[in-house]
Amino acid sequence: MIISSEHRPWPVPKKNWRMKQIWHDLLFIHWPLPISMIRPFIPKRLEIDTFEKQTWIGVVPFHMSGIRMRGLPVMPIASRFPEINVRVYVTLDGKPGVYFFSLDAESWLAVKVARTFYHLPYYLANFEVTEKENRISYQSQRTSSNGRFCFQAEYGPTSDVFQAKKGSLDYWLTERYCLYANNKNSLYRCEILHEPWPLQKADANIIRNTMADLDGIRLPDIKPIYHFSKKIEVLTWGLEKV
Repeated sequence: MIISSEHRPWPVPKKNWRMKQIWHDLLFIHWPLPISMIRPFIPKRLEIDTFEKQTWIGVVPFHMSGIRMRGLPVMPIASRFPEINVRVYVTLDGKPGVYFFSLDAESWLAVKVARTFYHLPYYLANFEVTEKENRISYQSQRTSSNGRFCFQAEYGPTSDVFQAKKGSLDYWLTERYCLYANNKNSLYRCEILHEPWPLQKADANIIRNTMADLDGIRLPDIKPIYHFSKKIEVLTWGLEKV
């Protein structure tokens, strides 16, 4: 598999990529939030990224497949599962990226590996995901939360595929090529490569969403911004301490 990297804001690492994934039926759901609301949750070294002086929080349901380590076949017991994450936007040393508040997945092995080797806040969850007539029905429930962190929605695309223009809010929200993780007061960066997002406008009927209900954070009671992407192939590198 060859993925071009010319569109990336900075060069890919000289080291070989470590993991391949394919993401399917992904919905970006974004709300604006005050910087002061999310600052307590972000490591001090990271600057909260903004677009026109406004920052955003995203809830992102999708499912992945084809997960494998470089040089190895697809992992038979952890190669395909749903995931939903809660993310905000940060930057360090001129490299804007993603910082995750949580990532819920159906695979216990993926949860363990991601927590151990990527220092990411993964949680085990139960999911029901189906597709009918180009609409995705998506439900998740974190197993350890006593019903607190759950999501239920139906969503789908409403436009043709497009690529976000540089300098637009669409681009700022989606075209991110690294993630940051924190462990024992040490900060890490993981580089990411994929083609420019094949986006579509979308709509959703969100029945329940408590994924971002952290102490001190409340989503505004407004209609969020939706973006849909049917499929994208992704390469990730290992963590590098920064």
